[in-house]
Amino acid sequence: MKSSDLVEILKKRLPSEQLQWHFDRKTDKIRLEHSILKKGMDISLPEILSKYENVKESAIDEVVYTIQETFNAMEKEMTEGFRREGAIYPVIRSTSFPLSSKEGKKFIVKDHTAETRIYFALDLGTTYRLIDEGMVESIGMSESEMKESAMFKVRSLPTQFKKDVVADNIFYFVNNNDGYDASRILNVSFLKEMEKKIEGHMTVSVPHQDVLIIGDIRNDTGYDVLAQMTMQFFTNGRVPVTSLSFRYENGKLEPIFILAKNRIARKEDKKK
Repeated sequence: MKSSDLVEILKKRLPSEQLQWHFDRKTDKIRLEHSILKKGMDISLPEILSKYENVKESAIDEVVYTIQETFNAMEKEMTEGFRREGAIYPVIRSTSFPLSSKEGKKFIVKDHTAETRIYFALDLGTTYRLIDEGMVESIGMSESEMKESAMFKVRSLPTQFKKDVVADNIFYFVNNNDGYDASRILNVSFLKEMEKKIEGHMTVSVPHQDVLIIGDIRNDTGYDVLAQMTMQFFTNGRVPVTSLSFRYENGKLEPIFILAKNRIARKEDKKK
């Protein structure tokens, strides 16, 4: 499928007199403008086409849903504003993610690791809105109150996981598809609980926003599996974060590449 074909499919799936389509062939992007809201969004076509090769119509369904929900949220914001009672959660993004909105308003952020940064989102039900400085007063909280509320709220998210064993290494996947799976990396209590299960070397990965992977790495093959796994998730994720994994020990996250030259031996004193 070509980019021009994808544009035509999206236009048919999203018929609306209020949407103005601008296809930039040089950058291979679509700019969608809402004539009433006076706001818009950019869509990168190569990413969708790449996913289409793997999952076919599901890739198109996903982008159509994202566009619809984004504009629905914008309409709700215009008519109702922001409400204090709306849940606020932290979300994990790459440090390369923009620090300001398209309108030039700075997002509220917090440092995390050299590869990841914490943003804050107002939950709108089926989607969420990243909070910028212009929204804080409307929400009815100070910036520090908002951050504290979000970091507390993340502990209420469910932490069920699926388990997979590869070459004697165990991998746990948190994948609720609620937009906050990667945010579970901020749930200290959950990480400490998982650490008790680990017999080898505990790793934590957030390749994209909709998955958290915890590894119990018991041999060198486990590192190779982890590297391939995180890269695959990173490449196919709707909102990629980082293909780099972290070692977790004593409540601290340390990038795996620092340890690559000197593999950590299995903890012999674990669970004796």
